[in-house]
Amino acid sequence: MIRLRGHLRCLTQAEAEAVRRHRDEHIRLTRAEPACLSFEIADTDDPLTFEVMETFRDRPGFEAHQARTRESAWFAATRHILRDFRVEEIGD
Repeated sequence: MIRLRGHLRCLTQAEAEAVRRHRDEHIRLTRAEPACLSFEIADTDDPLTFEVMETFRDRPGFEAHQARTRESAWFAATRHILRDFRVEEIGD
């Protein structure tokens, strides 16, 4: 399994609104991917910071997700937002 955990760190309210505006569709599309085991983008106590938690069955599934994301409306709207993530391989 591949797990990604981290944060989106918005610098402005406009960036945070872009996350909120596109989040539900991004979550829906990602959860529909065959290798996705779990996917969440959650609010935190800081209205400009979001917690991201992803788990994918394997590295090829995770990489397919990353490729799809780079071509999405989500990425177009949020690509400039600071990301602080850690990716780790779990198990075998």
